[in-house]
Amino acid sequence: MPISRVTKVYAIQDAKIAPLTSDPSGGPAVYGSLIDVPGIKSFEISGDVEVKTLRGDNTKLATNTSITNIQVAITHAKLSLDVLVAILGGTVTDSGTGSTEVSTWDLTGANATMPPFKLEGVTPPNGVDIVGGDMHVVLHKLALSAFPDLGFAEEDYRIASFTADADPLIANGKWISIVLNETAAAIA
Repeated sequence: MPISRVTKVYAIQDAKIAPLTSDPSGGPAVYGSLIDVPGIKSFEISGDVEVKTLRGDNTKLATNTSITNIQVAITHAKLSLDVLVAILGGTVTDSGTGSTEVSTWDLTGANATMPPFKLEGVTPPNGVDIVGGDMHVVLHKLALSAFPDLGFAEEDYRIASFTADADPLIANGKWISIVLNETAAAIA
């Protein structure tokens, strides 16, 4: 008997990004290494629907709708230079040794590539109705839709955030997947 398709959704425990490196027709899509989104706080999905109404004979005859956009908004507690490279481009350079070590992210006009990426988030175990289970949400192909919120805050922590728009994969047409697991599983 299959597991229930109905569940509560409680909290988010982890989120990871993977650069999309290949999306050939007929698939499969290929992703780079997973990058942790540190201190994930929220993972919100919204979408836009276009409605076309056919009218004639002074009455409504038909309505057709289509999804025109799926968007995700992410907030996370800690800044990651590797996440910035995955969503914006740029390069990270490590230099120095011992107490003079430095890690620098540089974004230039030439390396601001806005690369496509996959994003996956997961509830904690028991964050769903299935005892010991979890729920994963995967957006298979995203592109940043606005520059990330970065910077500082006076006498407070600065929370990083970004928004991205989904496109269907060329490989299989997938935009978003929601997976309920009977046994909790790490993002892989």
